[in-house]
Amino acid sequence: MRLSTFLAPLALALAIAGGASAETLKMGLITPPSHQWTKSAATLADALSGETGGRLTLEVFPAGQLGNEAQMLQQLQSGALDLAFLTVGELTNRDPEFGVLTAPYLVETGEEAARLLEGEVAAGLLDRLTPLGLHGLGYGQAGMRIVLLSKSGPLEEGGTVAGRKIRTVPLAQELDFWRLAGTTPTPLPLTELYDAYANGQIDGMQIDYEGAVNMGFADLSSAVLATEHMIFPMVAVASARKWQGFSEEDRALIERLVGEEAARIRALYPEIDAGYRAQLEAAGVPVLTPGPEVFGPAVEEWNALWGQKTPVLEQLRAEADAL
Repeated sequence: MRLSTFLAPLALALAIAGGASAETLKMGLITPPSHQWTKSAATLADALSGETGGRLTLEVFPAGQLGNEAQMLQQLQSGALDLAFLTVGELTNRDPEFGVLTAPYLVETGEEAARLLEGEVAAGLLDRLTPLGLHGLGYGQAGMRIVLLSKSGPLEEGGTVAGRKIRTVPLAQELDFWRLAGTTPTPLPLTELYDAYANGQIDGMQIDYEGAVNMGFADLSSAVLATEHMIFPMVAVASARKWQGFSEEDRALIERLVGEEAARIRALYPEIDAGYRAQLEAAGVPVLTPGPEVFGPAVEEWNALWGQKTPVLEQLRAEADAL
């Protein structure tokens, strides 16, 4: 028998004998098992169990097993769920200030996106989670946003995305962006997206390279528009109700482990994007690189609209310009 195999249950037994009871925490995500967020959650679970000798374990529920993000947020508020990796979308619906993180053309690269999510404005937004019954633990990111167009509607030279039905996530800032671009924004859950795209219910989508490849959307597309026009942040959160019940030592441990894994996610995505883009190009999928003009007047008009509604946008852009 390996020594580590013997010591792990011994450490747990000693902890319990010393008055520390074992506890299993629950973590929810909407991403599928193949997604980097889910892989990182599994890594986090291993680290938490290892550093506590099994006294704290983490059960990960990917692919929306616990419901959509609105339902998981309610579970976090009640204390039925301990941790989650949430997209910024549901938080923006509760507090519009979070939507500034999805402003178009904030940064040029995934590396800059990672640094912006480590900045003062992003950190300050985490303080706004308390009224939502959440405790913020940091930011990750998915890939930079790109656009897929179906085979029924290829992009003409010099054309725009106007006139198309584009799948989006249901947050006000994103819906406004696509309306201003002259499209019909169509919110759909990720679990319903493949059938809707294959059946022609939509003729385009905003997504990332990872999803385009792993979920088979690129196979149904006439072109990939490598606009990389928007960050898509992930916010790592804990239930504020459950957080109050953790010891100071366990809070510090969870914050450190989640913070380390969130930083790893931020650092990984530029490489992930590059790898999946290379796969698309190798497979012969047309990868086009249009500029902001492909969205018509949307970028300028969106900035004017949401700059008035969320003044913190100006501070965030100043941070981005200084990167």
